[in-house]
Amino acid sequence: MVEYFTPINLDEVFTRREDDGHRRIGDLVQAYSETGNFPLPEGTDLALIGVPEERNAVNNQGCAGGPDRIRKYLYALYPGSFTPRIVDLGNLKTGHSVKDTYFALSSILVDLLSANVIPVILGGSQDLTYANYQAYQTLGQIINIVSIDNMFDLGKSEGDLHAQSWLSNIILHQPNFLLNFANVGYQTYFVDQEAIKLMKNLFFDAYRLGTVRADLEEVEPIVRNADILSFDISSVRRSDAPGNNNSTPNGFYGEEACQIIRYAGLSDKLTSIGFYEYNPRLDPAGQTAHLIAQMIWCFMEGFYNRPHDFPFRNTDDYIRYHVKIRDHKDEITFYKSKKTDRWWIEIPLSSDQRIRYERHYMVPCSYKDYQQAGQDEIPDRWWMVYQKLM
Repeated sequence: MVEYFTPINLDEVFTRREDDGHRRIGDLVQAYSETGNFPLPEGTDLALIGVPEERNAVNNQGCAGGPDRIRKYLYALYPGSFTPRIVDLGNLKTGHSVKDTYFALSSILVDLLSANVIPVILGGSQDLTYANYQAYQTLGQIINIVSIDNMFDLGKSEGDLHAQSWLSNIILHQPNFLLNFANVGYQTYFVDQEAIKLMKNLFFDAYRLGTVRADLEEVEPIVRNADILSFDISSVRRSDAPGNNNSTPNGFYGEEACQIIRYAGLSDKLTSIGFYEYNPRLDPAGQTAHLIAQMIWCFMEGFYNRPHDFPFRNTDDYIRYHVKIRDHKDEITFYKSKKTDRWWIEIPLSSDQRIRYERHYMVPCSYKDYQQAGQDEIPDRWWMVYQKLM
């Protein structure tokens, strides 16, 4: 694995304070900082990977320089009530072509996922999400992706892969291992109406910025259903995150972005996460890098407080509710965790289908979905997944 990486200059990204007496994250990270000391990810929980790849960026040249700037602020933070077991593998060597970079990143992610180590990818442009998906494809794992973005990255021409078309390339790829995709925080004036129709026809989930911000807690079950989370920093308003050439006046506030990422950390299902499109050339004061560092901190805090209440464990740990809906042949079954009060909704499948979709037929939901069923309405979350699995 070491041959894929270049070491980071630790003196440039972290200043130790020997007289402080308190450890910061930079004191706890096992970092690849010089030739010969490559850290082994086995036995750790998280692995930072810098990917300085921007050749397929759209209107955001300069985002390749993001990883080390983010490290500077992340390493300076104090850990909370957790002691992270984390390695920093350094910066990925970019390939002769972008496809070479995709291949290298995907190969590394396969090794990390196989070792139950969660990759934390520091981009680079968001098309790297395609390489992240390819790792799961190699493992033969059917997955869900959640993208935090102000638009759908569907592109306009078939086969053209870049930071604003990676999603269409995943959708069209055969064989396909994408079960569900959810976009959180899109802004309608950036999205063609035909694209919205396409998302509905594919039974994918799309949530407008205003809807999400009105009730941020409803993002939790969306994120809890993801295997991959891809965060485009342009989804945060320019005043909070100016370090992106595609940022706009509207978007998430910084604290909202941190809350969403904390939800991702709390999810037992999520196994990889990436932060993309940060451009240090547009961030002279480091505000955006500091925000991303705090988001990663929130992910760590969530991760080290995971409740481990994802179903398929002891069913006695859940309260089961059966709801009969008029003119619908099947009862809808809900599960509520006694430990956390989190909710799931079950999709009725045959035993063979349960084996194939064992990680997906229990769909995270909220109390509002249960209330909706109680009013004789089939919850949208149940219906969308049912359409895909049946």
